[in-house]
Amino acid sequence: MILILQLLLALSLRADGYYIYIVVDCISSSSDLADVEYINTYYFNKAPYIRFNSTVGEYVGYTEFGIMNAERWNKGPEVQQQRGELERYCKPNLKLDYSNILEKAVQPKIRLRSEKQASQGHPALLMCSAYGFYPPVIDIYWLRDGEKVTSGVITSEPMANGNWYYQIHSYLEYTPASGEKISCVVEHTSSKKPIIVDWEGSFTNSDMAKIIVGASGFVLGIILSTAGFLYYKMKSPDFL
Repeated sequence: MILILQLLLALSLRADGYYIYIVVDCISSSSDLADVEYINTYYFNKAPYIRFNSTVGEYVGYTEFGIMNAERWNKGPEVQQQRGELERYCKPNLKLDYSNILEKAVQPKIRLRSEKQASQGHPALLMCSAYGFYPPVIDIYWLRDGEKVTSGVITSEPMANGNWYYQIHSYLEYTPASGEKISCVVEHTSSKKPIIVDWEGSFTNSDMAKIIVGASGFVLGIILSTAGFLYYKMKSPDFL
């Protein structure tokens, strides 16, 4: 990821719209700041006319006025001051940006719900949502009996909440089957392991076995209770 720290300084020269402004850029592609580049550019009515680049080490002019100033500033204290801005301005501010923003990670909150039940030959629809995460890079996908689902899936792009946090939504269209297990999986830098949320409407073979055993026990209990009651009544003196 390339981080660009930009400072804009503007100065209006005349009321008829002529203006000059300065843009200061600090550019780095990694948090170790090994490749930081400092660029200071002067613009006149949106056109650059002189620039200092820390890689070049001196001013370069792009217009007649800019070339004249570049020759003068490269011989004076201005160029020495600019050469020190990389260490004095760029690196301290980039370190703050990396530590307080780019390297901050907030774990998403996951919600899995049914959007549509299967009916009359139409498939069911599940929605898995991840909320309140940062940074925006995230991977969300579905598992069906432990295998990644590759069809019937629609996933949105990460969407900004407007408060530095993001949200994303994924939809799975499927035909329910007995004994299957459906899960939504989210991978994010805030968690060392994938976050897995199982759909509570899914019944595994183990779940089905428990239900069958429980139902069988319930039915058996009714049969035994009924048999005991009939036996008691048959032994009763009042039984005819």
